[in-house]
Amino acid sequence: MRKVYLDHVATNPLHPEALEAMLPYLKENFGNPLSIYELGLKAREAIEDARGKVAALINANPQEIIFTSSGAEANNFALRGIAIAHQNKGNHIIVSRMEHHSILNSARFLEKSGFAVTYLPVDKYGTVNPEAVKKAITKETTLISIIHASPEVGTIEPIADIARVAKDRGIFFHTDAVASTGNIPIDVNALGVDLLSMAAHQFYGPKGAGALYMKEGIRITPLIYGGIQEGGRRAGTENVPSIVGMGKAAELARKDMDRRISHIKPMRDRIIKELLKTDHIYLTGHPENRLPGHASFAVEYIEGESMLLLLAGKGIYAASGSACTSKALKASPVLLSMGIPSNIAQGSVVFTLGEGTTEADVDYLIETLPQIITRLREISPYGKGWDHPEDLLMQKERT
Repeated sequence: MRKVYLDHVATNPLHPEALEAMLPYLKENFGNPLSIYELGLKAREAIEDARGKVAALINANPQEIIFTSSGAEANNFALRGIAIAHQNKGNHIIVSRMEHHSILNSARFLEKSGFAVTYLPVDKYGTVNPEAVKKAITKETTLISIIHASPEVGTIEPIADIARVAKDRGIFFHTDAVASTGNIPIDVNALGVDLLSMAAHQFYGPKGAGALYMKEGIRITPLIYGGIQEGGRRAGTENVPSIVGMGKAAELARKDMDRRISHIKPMRDRIIKELLKTDHIYLTGHPENRLPGHASFAVEYIEGESMLLLLAGKGIYAASGSACTSKALKASPVLLSMGIPSNIAQGSVVFTLGEGTTEADVDYLIETLPQIITRLREISPYGKGWDHPEDLLMQKERT
């Protein structure tokens, strides 16, 4: 059976060149980077080389990169570390309803610790309005965190505009760029962000490696206490092989980004154009301002999980939303925040393309998915329509 992997927002295969770079640090170069003899020095040099490559990917300085175990850790670190370090200046932070759970749950943790949190609404495309950010700021606001690009609907937020709002008020600004780093050009200076989270496996690096960019001179409270690793900001013996793999993947992403985008974007556009020909299927997220390999939909009258199971039965691997909450069996809070009714949000499906995606893969998806939708609607109790007037109104508006 044909196998088609269209879940690159969940993770990517490790690039062979990244694996090759990692292998010596899983074998003979096993030293602790803090050791003062040769083995330790080799490991330290490898980490600093990777730090430079990751920094170059986002136009940062190497000393502004702090390695973490994941993008989720980087998000936790940014939100909790900045809020706590600067709580003497205020106890209010701002996030949007589009955020990943690693941001939302960190915000809820801070609320339980005495902080006030504003959760900004978004429009029907999932876009945060910079004017709404400006209105939400109080004298107590010390941190604003808005996601760069949504892994669920692909929308790219107006980060530079929001960063200007934060800078004008002297407020720290963080963006979760896990889904975008390595996939679209990012320049932290042009964006104007103070902190930015990223994860290696989103750009063909290894899992278990992430990083937080933090502008030089900013004070942060560590999440993990112990040794002096990462300038005393993140304790624990460094995962040298994964950091080396992240560095190599960053180098490749920087070199190959234009080619990768040119490869996947036309196929993404074709998927969107062809699948929207099916009745009662709607694009989610912004129609133009979205990640180049991201096509997401809401399909009426059926559930996303059912589609995923039948697609997997045909060898097509996709997602119904964020991989981190894929087993929650609840309507996506991101889709609900965009005004999509819960019954329609249950029919979400996300296809994300990568380097290995081919036109033949797209042909197979376009041929297979409408058949699966027809089959599921035939057995769905809602296959002939919704029962509630509210839902009927939504259906009318969307058609």
